[in-house]
Parts: sequence; C-alpha cells; structure tokens
Amino acid sequence: FPDVTPRDARALRELRALPMAMRPRLLPRLLGLLAMGATLAADQANKLWLIFIFGIEARQPVRLAPFFDVIYAKNPGISYSLLPAQNGTERMGLLILTLAATAFLGFWLWRARTKSAGLGLGLIVGGALGNAYDRLSYGFVADFYHFHIGSFSWYVFNLADVAIVAGVALLIYDSWSPAKKTRETGRVAGQ
Repeated sequence: FPDVTPRDARALRELRALPMAMRPRLLPRLLGLLAMGATLAADQANKLWLIFIFGIEARQPVRLAPFFDVIYAKNPGISYSLLPAQNGTERMGLLILTLAATAFLGFWLWRARTKSAGLGLGLIVGGALGNAYDRLSYGFVADFYHFHIGSFSWYVFNLADVAIVAGVALLIYDSWSPAKKTRETGRVAGQ
C-alpha cells in the first residue's frame, strides 16, 4: 500500500508477529481441545450406534476374535466397577467427583506447554466427559469391549476408557521426555 507510513508498517509487523509468539502456548491448548471434542464425539457415537442401531444388548456376545468380544455391560461405578453408585445420591457424588477432576484437568490443559501434554490431557478430559455423560443420562457407564483368554478375563471397557489410558501414557511420556528435561535443566541453570 503506497500510503502506509513506516509507523503503520511497524505496527502491522508487530501484529503479524503476535500469533507466532503466542503459538507455543496456543498449540497445546488447541490440540487438547480438538482431542477432547473428537474423543467425546467418537465415544458417544460408538455407544449410541452399538446400543440403539446395532442392538448389542440383544445380540451379545459378538465374538470378534477368540480373545475379544463385544458385549453390553452397565457399569454403575468407576474403573473396574469400583465405588458402585446404586442410587441417585451416589450417582450424583460420582458425577460431582468426575466433574471436579475434569475441571482440574481442564485447568492443567490450559497451562500445558507441550503438544504431548495437551493431547494427553485432551484425551483424558474427553474420555471423562464421555463417561460422565453416560452416568448423567443413563445412571451407569456403557462398556462394550471385553478381552479374555481362557478363564482370565480383563475388565470391560469403552472408547472413553481407551482415550483415558492413551492420555495417561502421553502424560508419562511427556514427563520423561528428554526435550522437556533439557528445557527444565536449562531454566534451572540460567536462574
């Protein structure tokens, strides 16, 4: 533009530079929010399809492999059916506990500095919200996937649980990441 003054040009350059300066903080957040939304959507779509379209309750078990079945389990508690919530008060307590943990994880996500931490936290929050939605809507969490070998039976889980486990694995990876340790060492040495 011919009538742009040097002062205007400098201001424009500073504006263009701003998103680049903010990118390291925004990218983990954005990745986490996308992972959270995708996890929640995939989990709920999978549950709705299995329950209402496929009709898993009437067709179970569906054997996919000698060691892997699709079934329909109604889990009133948390992982491994711990803390079973049998009445409305207990379900509300579990829901409040889940939402409090999700709020804490959301705050952590907002402060995440690495892509792996943002992605991991997004997967955990999305999975927790998927299971919380079930607990609020149905009074239980719908689980479907069952690994077993002979008499050994692994617990029944859903896509939200898979996302939570993957998210925890990413957080462990992030905490052991050599790049992160190098940055922290440099920060301590530079103080």
